[in-house]
Amino acid sequence: MQNKKFATRAIHAGQEADPSTGATIVPIYATSTFTQETPGEHKGYEYSRTGNPTRSALQECLASLEGARYGLAFSSGSAATDAVVNLLEPGENLVSCSEVYGGTFRLFNSIYGRRGLQATYVDDFRPKSFANALTPKTRMVWLESPTNPLLNIFDIQSIAKLAHNNGTLVVVDNTFATPYLQNPLALGADIVVHSTTKYLNGHSDLIGGAVVTSNQSLHEEMGFYQNAAGAVPSPFDSWLVLRGIKTLKVRMEAHQRGADEIASFLQDHAAVEKVYYPGLKQHPGHDLALKQMNGWGGMVSFTLSDPARVDSFFRKLNLFAVAESLGGVESLACHPCTMTHATIPEEKRKALGITSQLVRLSVGLEDPADLIEDLQEALEA
Repeated sequence: MQNKKFATRAIHAGQEADPSTGATIVPIYATSTFTQETPGEHKGYEYSRTGNPTRSALQECLASLEGARYGLAFSSGSAATDAVVNLLEPGENLVSCSEVYGGTFRLFNSIYGRRGLQATYVDDFRPKSFANALTPKTRMVWLESPTNPLLNIFDIQSIAKLAHNNGTLVVVDNTFATPYLQNPLALGADIVVHSTTKYLNGHSDLIGGAVVTSNQSLHEEMGFYQNAAGAVPSPFDSWLVLRGIKTLKVRMEAHQRGADEIASFLQDHAAVEKVYYPGLKQHPGHDLALKQMNGWGGMVSFTLSDPARVDSFFRKLNLFAVAESLGGVESLACHPCTMTHATIPEEKRKALGITSQLVRLSVGLEDPADLIEDLQEALEA
């Protein structure tokens, strides 16, 4: 299956017809336990926390899409992140890009910081800055690319080479790009993390996460933690992600078409100070994105020129729902400094550019002309 094109793998990888009934679609195995012939003699499954056929199908499909050998599904993106960070021992160092999802920052600092994890944050995007941050105790480099919420781009391949020279693992949160637009493992990353809540599911009706890797020992260690901690998705949620993945290619292409039009509209509007979108030629990561991605994605961020107009802008929106999350068929507008990134200290947010004037858009599948009209009315409110 791995030699097939992306859309084919999205529909078929791990999803053969059910051998007992011939069902074309993977069944929802809604069972907590499995009957054994005798103690210890079973058909591959014992208990649904440990393993479930619907989840197994999802894990195989996720691995295939990222070009990985192994996949693990979790009950949330944060649970997936937790399983990866749990690879570290107290006293070890993690080097992360400064601009990360607020929940990731919270996990690094408020949870694992109390357990002895040393987190170092790099404030710019040059690979040499990551090299300078590495120490003999650095076991992991954590990247988001594109970043949340300013859509900055990291040179994954160069950073991975520098990290591996230090004996350091490289993890990439690929949620914004999805496996359709970017494959970090092919660029040298060791582990890829997803919030399957977002584009992979694509319908805003579940919470989920995933970890993929081709490293057997890392997979076994994280798999042990998956079972021991138990933060696994239900069979129904696993089935929903599988359903969503089948249309990932066509959805991402449509998300991007809409984002292209909206970014172009915003950069010419007098009420907008700056637009953050890798598809714009003036974006600092545009050329790098051309090199390591197959497109720009469906996220657009921008800053309003007048801070006094922020509240009226959000109140006037109609088609764009004011909500957290992203990647669904419906368009969402988010105020990162009070929503997704509120857990990051104010001084650090401002230093990163996550100001009160910043707006993050998840461009859905509505007609772009209608979305632009909605934005136009809100910007003129």
